[in-house]
Amino acid sequence: MVNKIITTLRRVWTSKELRQKLLFTAGIILVYRVLAHIPAAGVDRAALNQLFSSSQILGLLDIFSGGTLANFSLIALGLGPYINASIIMQLLTMVFPKLEELSKEGEYGRELINQYTRLLTVPISILQGFGMYALLRNSQIIPGLDPISLIALIVTMTVGTMISVWLGELITEFGVGQGVSLLIFAGIVGRLPVTLGQTAATLETINPFNIVVFVVVSLLVVAGIVFMNEASRNITIQYARRIRAGKVFGGQSTHLPLRVNQAGVIPIIFAISLVLIPSLAGRFLEGLPNPQVAGFARSITALMAPTGWAYNVIYFLLVIGFTYFYTAVVFNPQKIADEIKKYGGFVPGIRPGEATANYLNLILNRITLAGAVFLGLIAILPAIAQALFRIPSLSLGGTGILIVVSVVLETTKSLQSQLLARSYEGFL
Repeated sequence: MVNKIITTLRRVWTSKELRQKLLFTAGIILVYRVLAHIPAAGVDRAALNQLFSSSQILGLLDIFSGGTLANFSLIALGLGPYINASIIMQLLTMVFPKLEELSKEGEYGRELINQYTRLLTVPISILQGFGMYALLRNSQIIPGLDPISLIALIVTMTVGTMISVWLGELITEFGVGQGVSLLIFAGIVGRLPVTLGQTAATLETINPFNIVVFVVVSLLVVAGIVFMNEASRNITIQYARRIRAGKVFGGQSTHLPLRVNQAGVIPIIFAISLVLIPSLAGRFLEGLPNPQVAGFARSITALMAPTGWAYNVIYFLLVIGFTYFYTAVVFNPQKIADEIKKYGGFVPGIRPGEATANYLNLILNRITLAGAVFLGLIAILPAIAQALFRIPSLSLGGTGILIVVSVVLETTKSLQSQLLARSYEGFL
């Protein structure tokens, strides 16, 4: 994979247009990282860093913010609200026929849905901004603010999120790859030195053999992510021959690829949004004057600690459940079977129509199980690594690795497709 990426980058650099796109993308990422280090007013940075280094829950939220939450910068919420809004819009598209029709209207429909997603991002940013303020206030990171100052802080975070979305869309339109994914990738990679430093600080007390085994296992995890991301089950589709005006049409054979991981990292985002609610609510309620409520909140926080069995079991099961749910949303076997039948195709040995839909659904359920279990293991990888290798501080988990590897593969494919298009242009 590394040789493939290096070869692609060399070919990209020889193309003036692609080189300009690559430099534009790097410039936007640089601007985003500069904004990520401009802190918001009234925040105790030392106490904030200590809080994030001691809390895996906040570390996971920082991953999905693109590394901006730990600094509580002007773009503290990062791209999290936009990701949530995109997921909600995808689900609404499947529920409301009007939105589904709009999504099929080509570029105009996609642009209109994207506009709705941006509008939905604003109230989500406001809610998340207020929730983050309440959490940090209870942790004594931010002092209690008067209404005007609080509104100013939430407006700042909301505007920061919209600026982040704008920068991501600039990359998508004028750069290379998917802009939002690249900004999250840049945030994770940007925090990698800090993450490795936190982990390395505890290595003196760890058995050297465990460190070697941990490094080998980490490489195997990366290889497994690449394999599962690219793995698919090819279903043979045969098209019947048709004779018109003495000419034979059709008769060719093709393949329908069913990806093992249809849902990508979305199930983990869904699952973590739910599994973190008890812990975040517990932290919020711990500061209440009622001793019974505060005691109950502390017990919930302790039970749902990221290193506890309850948290990881629930997290694992939620990832599996959401993987099946989101796969059912994005892939409709009945619709695919109808399309195959419409164009005169069939699966060898399977009758067209309902039988084909049942066959595709059976295959999809089987391969999705493998993908769901793999995503679940990736999600709880930090807890597994800590238990097996006795590493007390492991901030970067499988979720971050999954995002990084997926974005690298996606961007490489985008560059290769653009190189291929330019090869055809030169030939013509």
